[in-house]
Amino acid sequence: MIRQRFALLAVSFALAFMTNSPARAQTSFEGKTMRIIVGFAAGGGYDTYARAIGRHLGKHIPGNPTVLVDNMTGAGSLISANYLYKVAKPDGLTLGHFSGGLFMGQVLGQPGVEFDARKFEFIGAALGEDVVCGLTKASGITSVERWMASKTPVKLGGNSPGVTPDNAARIVKAALGLPIQVITGHKGTSAIRLAIDSGELAGACWSWESMKVTWRNALQTGDAAVVIQVVAKPFPDLRNVPLAINLAKTDEARRLIKLGVQDAAAYARPFVLSPGTPKERVELLRKAFQDTLKDKAFLAEADKAGLMLDPLSGEELTKMVVDLGTLDSAFLAKLKGILYD
Repeated sequence: MIRQRFALLAVSFALAFMTNSPARAQTSFEGKTMRIIVGFAAGGGYDTYARAIGRHLGKHIPGNPTVLVDNMTGAGSLISANYLYKVAKPDGLTLGHFSGGLFMGQVLGQPGVEFDARKFEFIGAALGEDVVCGLTKASGITSVERWMASKTPVKLGGNSPGVTPDNAARIVKAALGLPIQVITGHKGTSAIRLAIDSGELAGACWSWESMKVTWRNALQTGDAAVVIQVVAKPFPDLRNVPLAINLAKTDEARRLIKLGVQDAAAYARPFVLSPGTPKERVELLRKAFQDTLKDKAFLAEADKAGLMLDPLSGEELTKMVVDLGTLDSAFLAKLKGILYD
């Protein structure tokens, strides 16, 4: 009897130890609230994807935490990126979702960058950012030929230097010689669309994956149309729209488009954690993120909303960001002059 009691006590002690062990404390999110900090305004592409993912992410994380989405706008999502790097606790409870174009900005010495992108913990991405330029029928720019013939610069919306709408427009201008004036300072593509609707802007360049969802009505009615694709291969639903790289007349112009827009598209929409987050939580959240993107309920919601998916892993994003440091100095100087001067 004494031996039986001793054995039961030993088992109970072992179970209690396992339940309260540091490993479990590191990996369980029970009773916790996670935040996804989106660097752009509500209603835009980043926000739309973050909220869809946030509605399903918690059920794939041990302890099933509540997942909330907050918007922290400013400087083309740079404020949110700096916040995640400098302020947010490295406990795995705060995910950042901001423009990966800022990683190139760091390499180019963009003012205001207060992070080292190589130290972020990358969780994954739902898709890249395959850029197209869309303009309104009211602007009169319905083709590249009309655009090239414009006697005045065509006003395109931007967020902030270093972010995709700004970068793509500036690179297209430099590579193809199109008359463009970038009007920056908008807090997201939702704000850009409002400025387009009011006639302040003629259009903008941002991802087709986002544009076809958030600007759907204007595209369907013909009030807006895609004029140029800044991608390597044409989208099936845009086969008659020319590729920017095919319009480029020099090797340098083609390289600007490829490295400055096309390659940057792959890491443009990352979900990241603060530096120093415990590795156990990083790996756990990487798995949970990928599991969410395969979740039947999430996929049904994405399909209904027209959200495109082309997932990248945290490991793939990490390698891309590290590889930015291998670009040659002459090209970086050229790119910096185009994007920031």
